[in-house]
Amino acid sequence: MALVNIEGQKVPSVTFRTRQNDEWVNVTSDELFSGKTVAVFSLPGAFTPTCSSSHLPRFNELAATFKANGVDEIICMSVNDTFVMNAWAEDQESDNVTLIPDGNGEFTDGMGMLVDKTDLGFGMRSWRYSMVVKDGVIDKMFIEPEVPGDPFEVSDADTMLAYINPEAKAPRVATIFTKTGCPFCAKAKVMLEANGISYEEILISNHGPSSKTLRAVAQAGTVPQVFIEGELIGGSDDLEVFLAK
Repeated sequence: MALVNIEGQKVPSVTFRTRQNDEWVNVTSDELFSGKTVAVFSLPGAFTPTCSSSHLPRFNELAATFKANGVDEIICMSVNDTFVMNAWAEDQESDNVTLIPDGNGEFTDGMGMLVDKTDLGFGMRSWRYSMVVKDGVIDKMFIEPEVPGDPFEVSDADTMLAYINPEAKAPRVATIFTKTGCPFCAKAKVMLEANGISYEEILISNHGPSSKTLRAVAQAGTVPQVFIEGELIGGSDDLEVFLAK
């Protein structure tokens, strides 16, 4: 395996076969990259563990920050067919990322990133890397080290964001446990939104996570219970104090 950094060169000219609204749609490299600044990350395969748990979700999570720092689009590239990529998009946190199927590996081969993973039954796949592309020209590449396995050290979203703007700050993310009809929960959500903190809401009920789950996670039996970046803040009054700081 001899991976080559091709910064300063144009991206390969390829036509991608995509399936959109039950119709075949050809998408070209020019359409994806011309006149834009694009963040690209490429990975060994849809539905694989690191790709699903870390690589794709974090780029999706930071999409607004990338946009605020001059990135027009985020593209995820993989040597998979369009049906697999579409199914993965539906399964994942990918609303802010365009998933492109490089089914024949032409783009990946042109990038010099096509590697043999027949030992895993994958055939030829992409080495994990990311890059910043400006008007079709590769500005910066982050290529994972050539070591056995599937390293994930430099092609992540945070590393790319630090390159684009070292001063950029990733948005804070919250998780809030709520119950239907709870006025204090509504108050907490309004405070999070007012402070630009996106959140995932987990509804406590008889048909999902229960009060037992809440006690196990937050050591509390009342809602709301708010976590910010994994730190337990507490109820709405606790959140108000936290935000005031």
